[in-house]
Amino acid sequence: MDPIDLEKTTDRNAPALALSGGGFRATLFHCGALMRLNELGLLAQMGRFASVSGGSITAAKLAVEWDRLDLQDGRFTNLEDRVIAPLRDFCSRTIDVSAGVLGTLNPFSSAGARLATAYEKFLGEGSLRDLPDAPDFVFKATNLQTGRVVRFQKRYLADYMIGCIMEPDIPLSTVVAASSAFPPVLSPVRIKVSPSSWVNLTGSTHFGDSNYNRELRLTDGGAYDNLGLESVDSFNPVIVSDAGKPFSVTESASGFWPSQLSRVLSINTDQSRNLRRRVLFLKCAADKREFAVSQIDREVAHREVAQNLTISSDQIGKLQKLRTRLNRFSAVEQESLINWGWLSMDVMVRRFITPFKELPAPRAFPLPERTL
Repeated sequence: MDPIDLEKTTDRNAPALALSGGGFRATLFHCGALMRLNELGLLAQMGRFASVSGGSITAAKLAVEWDRLDLQDGRFTNLEDRVIAPLRDFCSRTIDVSAGVLGTLNPFSSAGARLATAYEKFLGEGSLRDLPDAPDFVFKATNLQTGRVVRFQKRYLADYMIGCIMEPDIPLSTVVAASSAFPPVLSPVRIKVSPSSWVNLTGSTHFGDSNYNRELRLTDGGAYDNLGLESVDSFNPVIVSDAGKPFSVTESASGFWPSQLSRVLSINTDQSRNLRRRVLFLKCAADKREFAVSQIDREVAHREVAQNLTISSDQIGKLQKLRTRLNRFSAVEQESLINWGWLSMDVMVRRFITPFKELPAPRAFPLPERTL
């Protein structure tokens, strides 16, 4: 069979949303983003959702419930009941400790398998084949062998160095576990695949190589692309919800080698994220496409767009420093993150996306009991 080009099968004339990594902190921040996009009538228009790590938890629940959402006048009336409330309940639990400890101590299991079990209890037993036909939901993990992204969709699984598998029958819980398997404690997630199921892709260098096509050994999708941008940056408009760990400047540099290694990894990650944002800006500018990037660490100032709601710099600092683990978030933490994700997305969309630039500023948070 001749190599195929998967990208030619997808229409790019639709909005797309990228949901970053960042553990449960990101999951909750993205909940606020979904709520505001729904109020603006944008959520139902999305042609693709791309996600990594904590963002994949949010996206997976949205995907599972998509066909059960009630669309009226361009907005889902039951989004909070079907998607947001269950996500909040899930983020009230701690799943990383049990997955890491029990997976390590049990010789017949693994941390990744335990993580998948936790997701299965939340998302159900469905597979990628059960996802809606539209919009596209793209979940991303990182292949530890090829160093490339592995894309999971209803239509295919793809690592562009190996090839693709059409219509993969892989549990959604396993896919989300692979996408959020933070190294080294929760990864790798191992997925066995049939060597005969692979299809050659244009540019695949290891197609048919038995060292790569029998088992995928995957880690957190954020290791490759923590913004989830790579599969949405040609849509119009591109919208990003970024709750990743912000980079911090430090006055001292430790000579202790583990501390140095950690610092160097943080620098590399920060540069990768900045580069992807710059590439997005340049590509959209060249093609005259619009984009909006909502960031957990970016202060929303009155000079950017008219608004009635504000958040203090101190509060932003506290929220961006919240842990990125998969452990229990309190009601106060959840409500603050959701409101911040909602407000940040509101400001960025009203500032940069043309149909919404003239909209009046909202006057109340979605969770008014938790002011920022």
